[in-house]
Amino acid sequence: MPLQPLLHDEVAVIAAPTQAWSAASGDVGANPVHGYWTGDQRVVSAVALDVAGTGVEPIATVPTSAREVVFTGLLRGLDGAGADPDVRLDRRRRVRVDGVTESVRITDRRAPGGSLDVVVRITPDAASMDAVKGGGGAVPAVAGVRDDGSVAWRSGSVDVVLTAPGARVGVVDGVVVLCWTLDRARAIEVGWDCAVAVPSGVEGAVVSGVRSPRPFDPPADVADDRLRRWLDRATDDLDALRLARPEGEFLAAGAPWFFTLFGRDSLWAARFLLPVDTTMAAGTLRVLAALQGTRVDPSTAEQPGKVMHELRQGSLPIDNEELSLPPLYYGTVDATPLWVCLLHDAWRAGMPDDQVRVLLPALERALAWMRDHGDADGDGLLEYVDESGRGLANQGWKDSGDSVQWRDGTLADGPIALCEVQGYAYEAAVHGADLLDAFGRPGGDDWRGWADRLATRFRETFWVRDDVGAHPAIALDADKRAVDSATSNIGHLLGTGLLSASEEAVVAARVVAPDMASGFGLRTMSTTAAGYWPLSYHGGSVWAHDTAVVIAGLTRSGFSSEARTLAEQLLAAAVAFDFRMPELHAGDAASEVDRPAPYPAACRPQAWSAAAAFPVWVAMR
Repeated sequence: MPLQPLLHDEVAVIAAPTQAWSAASGDVGANPVHGYWTGDQRVVSAVALDVAGTGVEPIATVPTSAREVVFTGLLRGLDGAGADPDVRLDRRRRVRVDGVTESVRITDRRAPGGSLDVVVRITPDAASMDAVKGGGGAVPAVAGVRDDGSVAWRSGSVDVVLTAPGARVGVVDGVVVLCWTLDRARAIEVGWDCAVAVPSGVEGAVVSGVRSPRPFDPPADVADDRLRRWLDRATDDLDALRLARPEGEFLAAGAPWFFTLFGRDSLWAARFLLPVDTTMAAGTLRVLAALQGTRVDPSTAEQPGKVMHELRQGSLPIDNEELSLPPLYYGTVDATPLWVCLLHDAWRAGMPDDQVRVLLPALERALAWMRDHGDADGDGLLEYVDESGRGLANQGWKDSGDSVQWRDGTLADGPIALCEVQGYAYEAAVHGADLLDAFGRPGGDDWRGWADRLATRFRETFWVRDDVGAHPAIALDADKRAVDSATSNIGHLLGTGLLSASEEAVVAARVVAPDMASGFGLRTMSTTAAGYWPLSYHGGSVWAHDTAVVIAGLTRSGFSSEARTLAEQLLAAAVAFDFRMPELHAGDAASEVDRPAPYPAACRPQAWSAAAAFPVWVAMR
């Protein structure tokens, strides 16, 4: 069976929508994810470097920023006698929004005479991202040398032009070959540039790169060196993840698979940034409002007022093509209330009134969706079900097929009403009402009444008990039974207003209990559940953003000690991952291991994982 590529040992250099993946040595081609990419299209699948027929022995990989990395190696085959290296190679790779540039600098301390041959072999490719993610291999693209010595090819809808100053250029068996013969000197340098262009029009890009200066900076005067380094790295990664549509900027979900707009991910990342910036929130809100649903379409899960889940260039096969998502897909139950929550919080954080005012019609449509479509059966709670049979079975943030389990490991049957979604909906209704009141629009009291009824229904149906104690269930199943496993979802209820003070205290205690808090963050599932596995995607692993949501909720609810406990745990994980937090990591206990094991297929960098540094900073102030 084709398998998804593992990522944890690979090096990513990014400037959305372009990225380059390689081994830590700088070599490109050994892992299926390797190559130069733009959007969902790979344009180069392999880059092989040969210097005078001798191998390169890697000794260091040093990222200078999210956009640039330097790979340092030794050319031992050119050394003289003794242990000292004589010839050093520094390979610098820089990614920009429209291409990739590489340079190779060879430094020879002996600088003898003679010549040195440098040969680079670059393999043009036309594989799509969904095919590579599904375990597929390279798809050759046909390249040709042009009159000016450059090489051109087409990968899907992407036009590629490769230039290499001073090189002899040819195409041999479909591979671009660059050759330099250089006088051997103390320092010599060669390089090449791979420029990409996506045509506009029907097959053009649905998102574009951003070249403007970033609108946010890390906070100053952070005393904890660990936290300062994480904030600096996170800020740099978030800057490189910025994308745009005509309405404004937003944060791409993450590399390599999610260099596009995701409703939930972009909303949470922008919300985490609010202590230092409201402009990303404003852009995200406008972009999502422009794509807000207008009709009922089961094939795309679109409904009037609904906020979208994912935007792609084309249809996206998933799970080995058993399922397929349309280019604009609305299969998420939580993005709509989260949009309302972000609008309110951004307004409170200083988003200008005139920018908020123009979004009020979208606010009213989003609130109406919760009542008219989100609550499909009229029981006062929000639930979801995939009506198309080709979409996501689970439509909360834990969207894998096995994410909603009973404590005995049995999967719950849908329609599913997730606990945290009820918290988002309650908060959206109350804070949406506050916005309506503040801007002189009707309906505020009606939405507060709706929220009160939801809270009563939640209190009557969601609370369960296990060996540790009482806690909210992860969900109600199709028969409105409380699915009794203890999960991190309950922490998302903190600070939403849905729980009473005593109920919040129960949840706050549980999320820092040993069965939930690993020492490196909050586990997605309690160790008391039969389905717990520390390397399960949503059933025992730790997600940085998930823990950060709970940290923020603890902070808002006044549980500063518990918030700091989880913040310190997440910071320990950030140190272990060199301050570039992955999408998720293993849920092993810190009492048993010195550092968390990576989840080998985790994306990195990920917008909401990087942005998690900011709630940690707030909690530790």
